[in-house]
Amino acid sequence: MVRGVPARFRRDALVVLPRGYPAAGLSSLEVLFSSHPEPDASSLRAARRALDYFADFGPRDLILCLISGGTSSLLTLPRPGVTLEAKRRAVGRLMRSGASIVEINRLRASLSAVKGGRLGRRTSARLVTLVLSDVPGDRPALVGSGPTVRGRRGDTTLVIGSNRRGLEAAARRARGLGLRPRFFGRRLAGEASEAGMRFARAASSLAPGQVLLAGGETTVKLAGGHGRGGRNLEFALGAALALEGETGITVLAAGSDGIDGSSMAAGALADGQTLARARRRGLDPRRALACHDTEPFFERLGDLLVTGPTGTNVSDWAIAICE
Repeated sequence: MVRGVPARFRRDALVVLPRGYPAAGLSSLEVLFSSHPEPDASSLRAARRALDYFADFGPRDLILCLISGGTSSLLTLPRPGVTLEAKRRAVGRLMRSGASIVEINRLRASLSAVKGGRLGRRTSARLVTLVLSDVPGDRPALVGSGPTVRGRRGDTTLVIGSNRRGLEAAARRARGLGLRPRFFGRRLAGEASEAGMRFARAASSLAPGQVLLAGGETTVKLAGGHGRGGRNLEFALGAALALEGETGITVLAAGSDGIDGSSMAAGALADGQTLARARRRGLDPRRALACHDTEPFFERLGDLLVTGPTGTNVSDWAIAICE
């Protein structure tokens, strides 16, 4: 990450990472570990340090800012009069309602002392912000709730990576393998299991050698029990329900960051035999969905995709292939 950066500049860098992420090669930088996906006291410390860091620069300086999805949790400092617990409750209620990432990040920014450009306004330095986007439309002000996007002339903001670019790279790779890629006609959104069913039904029309690609971010409306799992696992289970009995179609749903909700996995594989294999093991797919306990379901089948943290976050991908 810092290879090629002159040593005299390395001490002037602040890096905030999720706890558990590797920090190899960053020993010469100031590195803080913070909480993700839920903010805690470490998120407050990181936000306060970031504010102090920005305040040390003046109008003759330039700050290079690297922002990705996840920043909303890593840098959290509620505005005056709002407690961290109150903010967590408000955001949690909106997330459980099935709201989109755009709606959630707008609420986060409205309750924050650092988001919505407020971190950027702490300094008179010029800002260059490079963004890895995980939001629909790749709007920088919504990625990580836009802490450095302050709308000031002289600043530069560039999206250097996104979900769509990942899909385009996947399509190029598929062609290189002799496959014929198609893009799903809509961005993934809505209730995860229902989106998985829609995607699987579309995949059923693939011809041998075709690949169907889609990206986005679905939602899970929590009700009743809450076990281990996430939106990609529920998407994959929804796909399995729609594919039951079919042959030749395999679906993969996975998060680009390598973490799916409360599970240890990035996502899971599903095909037309998933449910039959599950029932032979005494597993109930609809109960797993109702209890939001999908990780044990796919773990028992050996169908989890476990990558570990990837170090990036550009939302989720779904891939279907017809053999």
